[in-house]
Amino acid sequence: MLKKLDKIRFRGHKRDEFLDLAESPNASDTECGDEIPVKIPRTSTRDNEELRDPAGPGTVIMASGVQDFNRTESDRLNEIKGHLEIALLEKHFLQEELRKLREETNAETLRQELEKERQRRLELEQKVNEVLKARTEEAPAAQQPAKPQTQANGTDKRSHTVCSRLQKWFCDKFGEYVEDFRFQPEENTVETEEPLSARRLTENMRRLKRGAKPVTNFVKNLSALSDWYSIYTSAIAFIIYMNAVWHGWAIPMFLFLAILRLSLNYLIARGWRIQWSIVPEVSEPMEPPKEDLTVSEKFQLVLDVAQKAQNLFGKMADILEKIKNLFMWVQPEITQKLYITLWAAFIASCFLPYRIIGLAMGLYAGIKFFLIDFIFKRCPRLRAKYDTPYIIWTSLPTDPQLKERSNATVSRRLQTAASRSYVGSSAPTGISKDEDTSRFHTTKRGNFHEVFNLSENERPLAVCENGWRCCLINRDRKMPTDYIRNGVLYVTENYLCFESSKSGSSKRNKVIKLMDITDIQKYKVLSVLPGSGMGIAVSTPSTQKPLVFGAMVHRDEAFETIFNQYVKITSASSSSES
Repeated sequence: MLKKLDKIRFRGHKRDEFLDLAESPNASDTECGDEIPVKIPRTSTRDNEELRDPAGPGTVIMASGVQDFNRTESDRLNEIKGHLEIALLEKHFLQEELRKLREETNAETLRQELEKERQRRLELEQKVNEVLKARTEEAPAAQQPAKPQTQANGTDKRSHTVCSRLQKWFCDKFGEYVEDFRFQPEENTVETEEPLSARRLTENMRRLKRGAKPVTNFVKNLSALSDWYSIYTSAIAFIIYMNAVWHGWAIPMFLFLAILRLSLNYLIARGWRIQWSIVPEVSEPMEPPKEDLTVSEKFQLVLDVAQKAQNLFGKMADILEKIKNLFMWVQPEITQKLYITLWAAFIASCFLPYRIIGLAMGLYAGIKFFLIDFIFKRCPRLRAKYDTPYIIWTSLPTDPQLKERSNATVSRRLQTAASRSYVGSSAPTGISKDEDTSRFHTTKRGNFHEVFNLSENERPLAVCENGWRCCLINRDRKMPTDYIRNGVLYVTENYLCFESSKSGSSKRNKVIKLMDITDIQKYKVLSVLPGSGMGIAVSTPSTQKPLVFGAMVHRDEAFETIFNQYVKITSASSSSES
């Protein structure tokens, strides 16, 4: 055993001759397993003499050799273990480098390029085969006739050379264009999305504002022409337009205006100062971009951008939803007018010449733009009665409005059904008092009318039978215990009831009569948070500041229910008084 260990030990280097792990060269598993040749240093005669002389200077070397020879078996095993650990670590490092190299090389792109090269090779092989077939077909045709005359052979050679030259010229001249029409598989490229950055966000907002400035200026000039902002300019434009339409020069006029606008833009780009605008342009001061923004400034910037994007997307969604509802017969009476108008225009286009139709449309557009719209903008009542396009556009509903209408109709049906069931299931005269009180709506504290000291007929509506969880914020109170109260909000036919969740007397509950409400609106408790809020503000004559019911998850549903019941009560009282 010791002899084998001595052989293994003296095959490799000494332990202190091994390099550090960080400086060790990359090697494979096979390289670590091979035997490492040991270079035996040649000793000179002088060294031999020093080794032989026990009293000479070589005694230290002999002592170290004897010490190495007297190593125990455990030391040798530890040395072998160290060799194995080094080999395993080098193997691990090589595997990591191989994995990184495989990840860095894009295998998918190489595969796609390989497929393209294969397709090109197949196409070239097909072309070569076709050329070979053509030559093999021409060869027997030339061998069939008997020995032709020398003159015929000369003419065939010349014709063949001419044809080859023509073919080569055609390929050189039009081959590139023919290759452009070759169908190739479409490459799917995925665009990389940029991470969210405050600086990038502000830059994009400014770019959008600068890009939309010409469009907004053009719309402002058109509205200024229609509003007769400059009387002389609008009068000249009206006369020129009507004259051009009457003589059939409307399209050349618009083309000439486009050419004139491009010419002016060219002069402005060259450095000329030309202002061709009806409305004077107001230059807004440009704020220099800040290099370093604080956390609060970044948060406020994100909120401002989100608010602008929300309003812009809301307007675009309203326009698209109105157009969709117009063509989808959501409002049949409005779509019916459009349907009849399209049929009339179709019949007129079939029988009347296009010059008359164009003249009529041009005259109507000019009169509507310069005269009728000016009168309607100055007289809103006339516009609400006689401006058909405006009436149709404003009466078209959006999808949220349709949803609110459907919810209102469903709530009305539930209210009517609940009222009928309540009337039909009213207690007869012979029923005891205990059975009669069991029919009343109950809360956690007891019967509803007893908790809020109301009449027995008052009970929550079917929509809010279980109430809405919320917190009452009374800003007239300064004590923290009275300022905010958690509880449940109910709506009855005549009252708005808030039940406090804290145990105690009924004084902590709040009852508001719907007739006493002076104003009700949606409220946002924390303006820092995004969205429209989760609160409802109710104003009454008895409170200086409105009462706020906040932290309400179903805020929109509660607001619609309270508002509809409020309108119902006020309209009923006004009709009874009249």
